[in-house]
Amino acid sequence: MAACICALAWNAAAQSAQTLVRPPDISFRNEVQHAIDQGVQWLQSNQNTNGWWSTADQPALTALALSALMGEPSGALRATPTPGVARGYKFITDHAKPDGGIYEKGLMNYNTSICMMGLMAARNPQYDGVLRKARQWLISRQVDLNGTGTKNSPLDCGGGYGDGGNHADMNNTMTALEALYYSKYLEPTGEKTPAGARDLNWAAAIRFVESCQNLPPFNTEPWVSTDSRDKGGFVYEPGESKADAVTNAAGRTALRSYGSMSCAGLLSYVYANVKPDDPRVLGVYDWLRNNFTADENPGMGQQGLYYYLHLMTKALTIYGIDQLPLMDGQSVDWRREVAMKLINLQNADGSWANEDGRWREHDPVVATFYAVMSLEILYRGL
Repeated sequence: MAACICALAWNAAAQSAQTLVRPPDISFRNEVQHAIDQGVQWLQSNQNTNGWWSTADQPALTALALSALMGEPSGALRATPTPGVARGYKFITDHAKPDGGIYEKGLMNYNTSICMMGLMAARNPQYDGVLRKARQWLISRQVDLNGTGTKNSPLDCGGGYGDGGNHADMNNTMTALEALYYSKYLEPTGEKTPAGARDLNWAAAIRFVESCQNLPPFNTEPWVSTDSRDKGGFVYEPGESKADAVTNAAGRTALRSYGSMSCAGLLSYVYANVKPDDPRVLGVYDWLRNNFTADENPGMGQQGLYYYLHLMTKALTIYGIDQLPLMDGQSVDWRREVAMKLINLQNADGSWANEDGRWREHDPVVATFYAVMSLEILYRGL
């Protein structure tokens, strides 16, 4: 489900502004399909016999591998699941807790959000019961520092890893918003609404997202950068960036924006139904235009490259952009750029891996499911 929905344009104005109508490039689509096929075959042959991928203690990784398999353009694995696919889904559902969370140990919110996306990718109503409980559990995990459901600090009302405390960050907030956005079809309505059912405080979640954006005057925190290179982009959480910080002569420290979290910021605004012409949305879109590259995760180099390419692919697809207008007046066929980068990085055995081990991308399972999912979305737009 997720891959198909991501192919829909969210920004109708941006989509209608496209001036170039091009016929499908059959030859290039075949190249992308070949890369997908190789990646899918590699994932299938590198599944543990117990159903999981990479590690048994983080079911999210298995859910991401299954999302990559379910997104294969022909839909064959979804229509006729292989025994391996069936084992993978059993592994996930076996981790569903009585209270609705889906995890083994640690990273409870992250695992639940990603597992929900993996289950929805199967398009199988047999998982609806698990998904409904997971949805309510995830909603209940929204950070609420003062117990009032209202935002009283920059750190309030987002989503964290869920391991205790009151941590919230952009990445976990985005994954939670994504799972809730795509699972809205499971919302109870009218008299069918069970007692105690609730929805996310979406307005407060938007304010948390805003608190991670380098965009004065919407964000007035002292760490917000006034450098034009950072304007509109995102950091990891209020007061922390995984990219560099810059301290001026007066001792003021500003946090730099970086690629993967800026894509997460745009996606979060989309999932929270912030209007496409909202200044906060336009701000991050302009940051992406100003910093577009398929060669690195802007601000982070090779760290998190595959995750960045995956989030950028989803963000620009759902925003509705074909030719990306860069800030220097040029435009770029971003789908071709990203697809070529991934094709050129693919190993002979069909896998991908990042030489930089940050965020586990040295694990070929992790890099491969990000690459395959990206190529599947790109394929549909070529």
